[in-house]
Amino acid sequence: MHWADVAAQSLSHKGKKHVVSTGITPSGEFHIGHLREILTGDMISRAAQNAGLDVDFVFIIDSADPLRKVYDFLGPEYEQFVGNQLGAIPAPKKDGSPDWGRFENENWTYANHFLEPFLTALSEIGVNPRLIDNLESYRSGCFAELSKIACDRADEIRECIERISSRELPDDWFPWSPLNSKKGLDKVKVTGYEYPLVHWKDEYGETGSSDITKGEGKLPWRIDWPAKWGWIGVTCEAFGKDHGAAGGSYSTGREIAQLLGHEPPQPLVYEWISLKGQGAMSSSTGNTIGPIEALELVPPEILRLLIAKSKPNKAIEFDTGMGLVTLADEYERLAARDFENELASEELSRRQRVQVEDAAGAMRMTSTVSGQEALATAVTFRHLALLAQTKKNDEDVWSSLNSSGAVESVTPQLQDRLNRMRHWIGSEHFPEEMRINILEQPSVQMLQRFDADEKKILANMTAALEACEWDAASIGASIPQAARDLDLSPRSAFKVAYASLMGTEKGPRLAPILAEMEKLEIIALLHACIRCIPD
Repeated sequence: MHWADVAAQSLSHKGKKHVVSTGITPSGEFHIGHLREILTGDMISRAAQNAGLDVDFVFIIDSADPLRKVYDFLGPEYEQFVGNQLGAIPAPKKDGSPDWGRFENENWTYANHFLEPFLTALSEIGVNPRLIDNLESYRSGCFAELSKIACDRADEIRECIERISSRELPDDWFPWSPLNSKKGLDKVKVTGYEYPLVHWKDEYGETGSSDITKGEGKLPWRIDWPAKWGWIGVTCEAFGKDHGAAGGSYSTGREIAQLLGHEPPQPLVYEWISLKGQGAMSSSTGNTIGPIEALELVPPEILRLLIAKSKPNKAIEFDTGMGLVTLADEYERLAARDFENELASEELSRRQRVQVEDAAGAMRMTSTVSGQEALATAVTFRHLALLAQTKKNDEDVWSSLNSSGAVESVTPQLQDRLNRMRHWIGSEHFPEEMRINILEQPSVQMLQRFDADEKKILANMTAALEACEWDAASIGASIPQAARDLDLSPRSAFKVAYASLMGTEKGPRLAPILAEMEKLEIIALLHACIRCIPD
């Protein structure tokens, strides 16, 4: 069974109706790492629905959380907002200054600014949860009843947190963080409690009262989380390994939930996604690639496969270069397989059957539309990358694929893949080992390094290519033969070919590339190379 089906099966033993929850704090630009949580939740929800369960999939926007610091992408004016809630401060402009105009006229907040692009990406990737805004929930009284219980049982919750987390809380700790005189959550001391009011004094010498029922503050994170499970009715939640560690917020939340009067949800802990060679992604350090940026490179199905094929407890290394090419080609191979027929075979070992079932389950989760089968295009990303670089016009790409018998007609899916491929090629993420740079003029510097034998090979190769059929097989045979005819190493012929045609010592396979280019242009370039070589 696929890992999402296992989670769904476990839920089915606990009832028919479930709420699967994920959440995020919109403190900065979202990245691919954030997709793991929400796609994990989405896939569990799909599997549960497939199992006949009644599932509500929710996405909680933690807009009640405070701005922790002035991040690098923010201007110094944001110093005044440190500690203020993300859903109550203005969004930044491109220069990092607060956009007061949109904030005052449209209530366009800091949280909105970073959330909206992520929601656009989620829609494209086929994730459509019910959105819950945390700040709005506090203000509308959704947390009021559970906040009262927390404040009434402050000593019990303190004991729980200190015992499980092995850390001592301050003497003035209280399970409600009131807004201070500057509308911030920092540097404010609780001086008394008489429901629904929490009395306070802040660092500025101001005093006041925070009304729990109006959301004039919030619960600290370790209480906020289990409180959300209660009023939303969460029965399953995916979260990162930091929250799932021993003594972490799930450990305390599980017990606090019971103190608040409800059961904790079924957990699913996931590992991080890191960028290859750069470590864990972080919005605050800028070590990220955003979901919108990733979707400009490859179709959404391939990003879904990245999450679907890896068990949640397995770390994922996201590689926007060759790793993404390999992942995309893996998608095409899997989409072309007949899993039902494979599983019907009685010759499969238990291990082979598990592998086929896992692959089939992962592919069920790749579609952006639940229940829709994944479709193969019969064109690998490697070949599409070659065509996109050697053919300037889309019509020439389709003509090549049509003449080779790879495709009969251009589907919207194929056109979409080509559009993304052209964007990928033009980006910094495209792998250099696949980049095709056929020279327009000979590289005199490279040609001057040729010895006598290499000069002979160039002349022989030019004549051979001029006479051969212009297809990959014939070109691939003609290049090394040009050296063999002179009793020289075939390797020397490829060295000469790369130097003459690409100005490099090595590169991607030449024969398929040349076969997609105009023969007369290549032959003309080789003749120009011959003329450039001094006698």
